[in-house]
Amino acid sequence: MISFSTADINLWIAGLLWPLTRILGLLAAAPLFGNSAVPASVKISLGTLIAMVVAPAVPAMPASDPLSYAGLLIVVQEMLIGVAMGFSMRIVFAAVEMAGEISSLTMGLGFATFFDPNTQGRSSAISQFLALVTTMLFLAVNAHLVLLSALVESFYSLPIAAVPVYGGGFKQLADWGGRIFSTGVQLSLPIVAALLITNVALGILTRAAPQLNLFGIGFPITLGVGLLVVAMTLPYLATPVQNWFLDGIERARLMPRTWAQRPPPVTPLAAPRP
Repeated sequence: MISFSTADINLWIAGLLWPLTRILGLLAAAPLFGNSAVPASVKISLGTLIAMVVAPAVPAMPASDPLSYAGLLIVVQEMLIGVAMGFSMRIVFAAVEMAGEISSLTMGLGFATFFDPNTQGRSSAISQFLALVTTMLFLAVNAHLVLLSALVESFYSLPIAAVPVYGGGFKQLADWGGRIFSTGVQLSLPIVAALLITNVALGILTRAAPQLNLFGIGFPITLGVGLLVVAMTLPYLATPVQNWFLDGIERARLMPRTWAQRPPPVTPLAAPRP
């Protein structure tokens, strides 16, 4: 007769629950997977399927009751790890969206805003267009599969444990978030430079012919030049965006290794001799 103890059942539940928590955290924050257009049932089903495949190969986990205080702390910690890994990839899309926002404001399309379901706010037309192009490129280069591979690798670089993780990974994530502004400006720099030259030319033209209505001819010209420069620079954005994808995935891969490291022990200062 086959019999199971409570410890065996708790071990089986924890063996699926804890990897599933980290996987669902990444699926909730990562681009494409965490899109609000994807139903929650699809995300949960995909996460459960991945967890069922990954759980048998996960290193040994702590023998703790998943409903105990220690088990709930492990659940929270695994959720934070998954969300941080997904958010490190979401920063890539945020940089591209910021480049679209800067371009739209320079072109004069600041009033052409739409509701963005991802951020639950307003975003410009150029920003949403670049986000859609980036999403298609994200799928074309199979970056979503590489991100899932980095997630599976994290179970070996940072095994599930009851010991709290080192907080250096969160600082690394904050430093990585600062790249949103620099990368957004770099991606929008060709459009901003072209429109700056256009505005200077319009200013000279207005001084040469004061009877021209600057507000009447300025907006169509800046809008047309902006759209033309966007169309010309779009094929050249593939290489920097792909490199940006690689950097984001590498950050997601290195972040668990940073958490697995422990800070060196602090040596107390010796008391001064009298």
